[in-house]
Amino acid sequence: MHEIGIASSIIDAVRKEMAQHPLDRAERVGIRIGELTALDKSALQFCFEVLTRDTELERLKLEVDCVPRRHRCPNCPNEFEVKDYDFDCPRCGSFAPECISGDEFEIAFLEVEEHEPTTA
Repeated sequence: MHEIGIASSIIDAVRKEMAQHPLDRAERVGIRIGELTALDKSALQFCFEVLTRDTELERLKLEVDCVPRRHRCPNCPNEFEVKDYDFDCPRCGSFAPECISGDEFEIAFLEVEEHEPTTA
């Protein structure tokens, strides 16, 4: 299960960013993962929750956006989602081996609640 290592890396990245803003609190972190990464979304979510439990990031929510595998046809400008390992262009029928998305793995956003100092 490599999801625990991935969850740990996400948490490390959040901690690194939050170290630059010590009075603020991280609320949500969003990631984009491609279909080809073979990550199990529910296992990743579980690992993330276990690793943040009883820490300063316990309230941090993980949002996962899954990106489908898409290919580009070499003979026409068509881009299409690959389903059931069918790499033929649905527009012209040509074999389209060029993968243009579906292998992403990136932190898309970090939502932070800013600390507002009192002026009293």
